[in-house]
Amino acid sequence: MLCIKVPVKEAEKVKKDLMKKDLFDKEHYIKKDKEHIYFPIKKKFKTKYKLVYKILKKKKATADLKTSLTKKMKKDDLEYLRRSMDIIGNIAILEIPKELDKKEKVIAKEVLKTSRNIKTVLKKGKHEGVFRTQKLKHLAGEKTKEADHKENNVVMKLDVESVYFSPRLSNDRKRIAKLIKKPEEILVMFSGCAPYVCVIAKNTKAKQVYGVEINPTAHNYALQNILINKLNNTGVFLGDVKHIVPKLNKKFDRILMPHPTAADKYLDVALKCAKKGAVIHYYDFQKEDETKKSIGKIKKACAKAKKKCRILRTVKCGQSAPREFRFCIEFKIL
Repeated sequence: MLCIKVPVKEAEKVKKDLMKKDLFDKEHYIKKDKEHIYFPIKKKFKTKYKLVYKILKKKKATADLKTSLTKKMKKDDLEYLRRSMDIIGNIAILEIPKELDKKEKVIAKEVLKTSRNIKTVLKKGKHEGVFRTQKLKHLAGEKTKEADHKENNVVMKLDVESVYFSPRLSNDRKRIAKLIKKPEEILVMFSGCAPYVCVIAKNTKAKQVYGVEINPTAHNYALQNILINKLNNTGVFLGDVKHIVPKLNKKFDRILMPHPTAADKYLDVALKCAKKGAVIHYYDFQKEDETKKSIGKIKKACAKAKKKCRILRTVKCGQSAPREFRFCIEFKIL
């Protein structure tokens, strides 16, 4: 197997770089001696390190959940099985339909068997209240609801029950980070435990990234996550966006509004603190052919604030319900 030979002291840095460039071969185990680590790689590339060939053990493929449950559940029951799950750190959050309530423990234990990295399995609840949190039921594994989640070169600690967090927005966070090419002052409304704040601050040339969150628990985790990721160009504030943002007395180059069920109520705040030429990322739930409704909300708010805008793009950021999606409508203040 083709490997890159790296001194132990530099291993973590090189591994992150390989993962970022999609060069790391996850199908084989790493090899190590006293002074070096040998990372399996997908192809040859230019590097200051030596490329060598090593005999590496191949990882066993994990069994498909539905296949592994065929001997433990009836065929009719398997038709109701939802194989998709939210994975946050070592915690898996399952959506169990009511038809499978009596089988939830069986399903959860099988998830632990088939997913090597999962240590805890919880049952999904409904997102409710101002904090958008969900009540989660422990089904199997370690009895914890706190996770250390890794994505986009950052680590985030959070309690999955008391903090709103979606791992499915990882690609959206990465997408927005890639749009930032120069020093910008950025505001993230409804910032939670600071995933957008941390990803942007860590991976871009942003001058300063501010986050505002109303949930005290999420805010406390945000403070921890800024320290964990050693970020010095961030500021997070506890309170309602409508009360906190005016007190900041700042204008921003970019504003994120990742709260699809309530962002329209805060468009006036965003427009007041947006610089001329600022880009605003407005999130909304809509059916695929009805995004004009979201654009209508934006244009109505701009007209009321006596500001002109140009719609830049509409990006689908995941499904929220049958035939309904989370959209990010990006527009520029002229």
